[in-house]
Amino acid sequence: MTTIHRLEDLSRFPAPHHLAIGVFDGLHLGHQSVWARAALHAKDSGGTAVLVTFDPHPRAVLSPGNCPPILTHTSHKLRIAGRLGIEAVLVVPFDREFASRPADSFVAELHRCSPSLAEICVGLDWQFGHNRSGNFNRLEELGRQFGFIATGLDPLVVDSAPVSSTRIRELLSAGDLAAAKRLLGRDYSVLGTVVTGNRLGRTIGFPTANLVVENEQLPPEGVYAVTSALQEGEILHGVANLGRRPTVSGVEERRLEVHLLDFPPKEFYGESMEVWFFRNLRAERKFPSLDELKNQIERDALAARAVLRG
Repeated sequence: MTTIHRLEDLSRFPAPHHLAIGVFDGLHLGHQSVWARAALHAKDSGGTAVLVTFDPHPRAVLSPGNCPPILTHTSHKLRIAGRLGIEAVLVVPFDREFASRPADSFVAELHRCSPSLAEICVGLDWQFGHNRSGNFNRLEELGRQFGFIATGLDPLVVDSAPVSSTRIRELLSAGDLAAAKRLLGRDYSVLGTVVTGNRLGRTIGFPTANLVVENEQLPPEGVYAVTSALQEGEILHGVANLGRRPTVSGVEERRLEVHLLDFPPKEFYGESMEVWFFRNLRAERKFPSLDELKNQIERDALAARAVLRG
């Protein structure tokens, strides 16, 4: 997959260009339908489909104190895009100066940088420009002006309701992993960085990788059967604790700790790890002693193995 960060670099891709534009937080099935339409038309024309997204999430810039957890920060989104077979991505830097531009400005610049622009494909509810003043009707007008087709898709409906990032966040917050999976088209995952913990897991025979997650939505606290991968490497089975570790520390902030099953202890500090949540095994709770905690983790590991064997 080729990722560019400047509109001028669109010229690197074979023309004509078919752009699928949006924030695409989560790259859920609705987002994938927008991409698929652009990719189909690009194949028919012999051109290139390019996924166009923004970094950081616009709400993090425009309303930093009121930005909810996201489903995929940019590096995570790019991982998922690669797995979906997306070959070209334009990540547009988003800041207050960019947000202040009139609605027509961004589209005009896309046309300037891509004279062979053939199509812009979006969700029908997509809005753009200063104060979200641009909408699909305006995009159609600009298409007629600049000679490209504006394609707008209705929201995809799953389980009798439109698929949206907000809806997926709500499902994850409620712990409904199965429903979130139906909207995403895959098991939900988070991407984090492995950091140093207090190494207690090693002393009781269950070393863990401690992850710091960048403002991505997490399910409720508890113990989960998970799989994980380091730097897009081998998929590893594991059991994860998401919570405040009441038995050993009672920390205020939530922590995600992953014990990898059947994998020799190894230090991964500073590496990126993606973790997929398959099933909640139990709620987090405080144990009277470390021995009882160890015994419970052994039971959790057995339960995780059974779940992940399917």
